[in-house]
Amino acid sequence: MATWLDNFPANRVLSLDVFRGATILAMILVNNPGTWGAIYPPLAHAEWHGWTPTDLIFPFFLFIVGVAISYAFPKYLNKGSTREELMKKVFWRSVKIFGLGLLMSGWPYFSLDGGFGLHSNLAEIRIPGVLERIAVCYLIASVIYLYASPRTMFYWLWGFLLFYWIAMTQIPVPGYGAGMIDDPEANLAAWLDRLILTETHMYRSGPYDPEGIFSTIPAISTTLFGVWAGRILRKDTTSERRVSELLIWGFVILIIGYIWSGIFPINKPIWSSSYAVFTAGLAMSGLGLCYWIIDEHQYRKYTYPFLVYGVNAIVVFFFSGIVARTMYMITWDSADGTTYSVHSWIYQTFFTPIPGSEEFTSMLFAFLWIFAWFLILHAMYKKGIFIKV
Repeated sequence: MATWLDNFPANRVLSLDVFRGATILAMILVNNPGTWGAIYPPLAHAEWHGWTPTDLIFPFFLFIVGVAISYAFPKYLNKGSTREELMKKVFWRSVKIFGLGLLMSGWPYFSLDGGFGLHSNLAEIRIPGVLERIAVCYLIASVIYLYASPRTMFYWLWGFLLFYWIAMTQIPVPGYGAGMIDDPEANLAAWLDRLILTETHMYRSGPYDPEGIFSTIPAISTTLFGVWAGRILRKDTTSERRVSELLIWGFVILIIGYIWSGIFPINKPIWSSSYAVFTAGLAMSGLGLCYWIIDEHQYRKYTYPFLVYGVNAIVVFFFSGIVARTMYMITWDSADGTTYSVHSWIYQTFFTPIPGSEEFTSMLFAFLWIFAWFLILHAMYKKGIFIKV
């Protein structure tokens, strides 16, 4: 009897795609509320220090990128590919992912208002972003994986974190001083981003960028934690031992991150070292549980929606972002003088009349968005369409 697993790509770890799919689904959930003025606290980022469930999403995705590196590269090497050939593929894939990020930031590129020309989104394009950071972390983690021993990779992982911690707390920022990590504007990462990128090309025109240049350094370590987890999963030992090792290391790393947060607070906007370690511990434990449940015990009920998101993760992230932004940009004035966008009209017409709090209806809109994209991804999966960037 045919099942949904018939179209599942061969030689892939189901739990990894499910874990990736759950992560990207959560990312789309928090990025597409009915209104940004009414969001449940767990679906919003922490304002500065601290964390919410939403702050786990991006590091989890980078962690998964690292796990995928550990699975994909040995297969190519075993088939006879050289490291240099792999690096060419890695480089061009990184360029494409970075380019997709710039395409999202620059959309819609051109303006017809007052004549044809460059849209301000392109002239003042934000250079950093989610996909851009993924591209950089993937590139550097791949280089380390291909050319460094596991022991040396371990040194790079912790070296990045220690260097970033020392730099953020000890290097004085002109006009502010050293260790100003409590201030979104005065910390070293924000100052360097303003110096190199200028505020015009930063998130909401500054004063800091949550995916900035300097804070990408500890994000690389997040990816390397994923590489470490992938190596554990690929060990030639029993599945019980692999799962136990993931869970034990995940717990140990989580505790290290929590202790570290006492002197370098958990903080996503600056991707503090404690944040990188703490979230990696949670991700490693979560992947271990998924692997034990889905791959070891073959419990696959309810995993399909996450799977279809997981096998086309970057594609759905890119196009959902483009469509959502377009819905905000298409506007018109109603007879009573109210200005509507496609997004606001749908939300106010079909969702605000629903009984419940505004936070509830706002979240309901996001779930409808997730379901709409599920239908598209379901059709792609049934046709065996898996788009690789």
